[in-house]
Amino acid sequence: MTKPLKVDIWSDVQCPWCYIGKRKFESGVLLFGKPVEIEYHSFELAPDTPVDFAGTTLDYLAERKGLSPEHVRSMLENVTKIAAEVGLTYDFDAVHQTNTRKAHELLHYAKTHDKQSEMKERLLAAYFVNGEHVGDLGTLSALAADVGLDAADVLRSLEAGEYAAAVAADIAQAEVYGISGVPFYVIDGRFGISGAQSPETFAAALQQAVDTA
Repeated sequence: MTKPLKVDIWSDVQCPWCYIGKRKFESGVLLFGKPVEIEYHSFELAPDTPVDFAGTTLDYLAERKGLSPEHVRSMLENVTKIAAEVGLTYDFDAVHQTNTRKAHELLHYAKTHDKQSEMKERLLAAYFVNGEHVGDLGTLSALAADVGLDAADVLRSLEAGEYAAAVAADIAQAEVYGISGVPFYVIDGRFGISGAQSPETFAAALQQAVDTA
């Protein structure tokens, strides 16, 4: 390999499997043992969610998906256990259900400053672990500062919608690829993998991309 293998990842900040998948993919890269270049792309699981949803994740899923609270509670307990297996401590009682469009704009801003990976990790932890409001511009600018970005400039960018078109372009590309759920990984522009697969599956796919280049 003369340059790192490129992997494009479509995901959403409020997708629990995306954070789990991130950890499993990172383990897969370690098994693969070669450099990998990662770029995150925008995908909105629930674009119609209000920025300030009045309720919990349980309320949201029960309302939007027509499921019983008991069924949703069981689902959340299950995903919390799976997250714990990869070292993540989900707290769905504290999650602030919100619209993630501005969080995606922030990820594009971070990409232009070579901070996208750090920003992605910070946003996922903010949403699933710390119960922070990732739809609020002030919170987003503070989270950006945590990874070394200029909070004031981030706020300016988000208020202006500077990267709104970039988010829309990612979503449009996902439609072209036929992506209907996330996480979704495109390896070397040729191989697609859906879901939070095992580290071994990711490592094998990365190796296949190298072997067939």
